[in-house]
Amino acid sequence: MTLRVGILGGTFDPVHDAHLAIARLALEQLELDQILWIPTGRPGYREPAVAPAAHRVAMLRLALAGEARYAIDERELGANASGFSYDTIKSLREERPGAGFFLLMGADQYAKRAEWHRWADIEKLCQVAVVARPGSRLEASARTLRMAPLPISASEIRTRLGHGEDVTALLPAPVLDYIRRHGLYR
Repeated sequence: MTLRVGILGGTFDPVHDAHLAIARLALEQLELDQILWIPTGRPGYREPAVAPAAHRVAMLRLALAGEARYAIDERELGANASGFSYDTIKSLREERPGAGFFLLMGADQYAKRAEWHRWADIEKLCQVAVVARPGSRLEASARTLRMAPLPISASEIRTRLGHGEDVTALLPAPVLDYIRRHGLYR
């Protein structure tokens, strides 16, 4: 039987409940054996992360604790990492030649896929599973994961934390404790 691995990348700045909901949904709907959480280093498509990589990885570890099917892959945080999904997926395929990979992404990123580095080659290396968002229209060929909308974004969480607002319902308690203890996002 082929190992089925989901790839969930992002800045995770901070990791929040919507990220976790997407992962749980993917495990179930795609019948995955594992999800690799891949924090990005210096993404070329957006502003860099606010929190340093070490803090983002520490928050991921806290959020993912207790789920044996989750693993953190830090390859994109390396000094020589390209930051391109193609390179990451290609190296994963070389390391695990018998595995089946599923790139998990939101409909917003899927809509911009033509801008991605070597998108056509990414589709040759793995299957793509798109989390439908309210108002998003997907092509019939896209593998769609349906979930109820969760109006949570990391940028909103950072803004609310900066204003001293309550975010306890948006992210795991250990992550919020970590943020407070280290004075992140003030």
